[in-house]
Amino acid sequence: MKVLLIEDNIELAASITNFLEKEGYLCEVSYTRNDAHDKLISFQYDVILLDITLPDGNGLDLLQLIHHEKIESCVVIISAKNSLDDKITGLEGGADDYLTKPFHLPELHARLRAVYRRKKLQGSNIVSFNEIRLNTDTLEALVNNTPLDVTPKEFDLLLYFVVNKNRVLSRQSIAAHLWGDYTDNLSNFDFVYQHVKNLRKKIHAANGGDYINTVYGLGYKFNTTAS
Repeated sequence: MKVLLIEDNIELAASITNFLEKEGYLCEVSYTRNDAHDKLISFQYDVILLDITLPDGNGLDLLQLIHHEKIESCVVIISAKNSLDDKITGLEGGADDYLTKPFHLPELHARLRAVYRRKKLQGSNIVSFNEIRLNTDTLEALVNNTPLDVTPKEFDLLLYFVVNKNRVLSRQSIAAHLWGDYTDNLSNFDFVYQHVKNLRKKIHAANGGDYINTVYGLGYKFNTTAS
């Protein structure tokens, strides 16, 4: 799961980032409203952790950007403000949850997973398509009830394909989703090809359908009809 943390407290941001990365998340950090604005219009994130009070503006303004640009990320507000008005404003502005500082990191983790399941996975930790079954809690992938020996990146790649089935995903967007926005400046994305190749090979070995098709010149597409 790819997370954008918008938090101006450097020490807290480092603590949250270190915790989430140990849990397997890919984290990007913005310390200002303007930097977050640039990231939100340039890259995709599964979840946005949003502080309200930022040095160059109100974090709630970013909710308007998210709504206006139809950004589909889950949003969890993390703020020291604890007034009812702030919560109502944030939730009515499109936030999916609101967590008041200080908080325990395991609670943040639980909230993050809950909003993602609710918004992206129809409330379930199980994602299924035909013979493919993915458990986002255990990171277990099954094809025809046969466990796949996949790496964490391969699991995330398959989940990304299944959640975005029938959509063309560029090699660049796949790289950014799985490895971070620094890949935006890379000259080639041959490593994406290798991961896709390995994943297709493992699915085929379990007698799964060949749903992942190459869209030449663009990227890949998870077709709902296997070839």
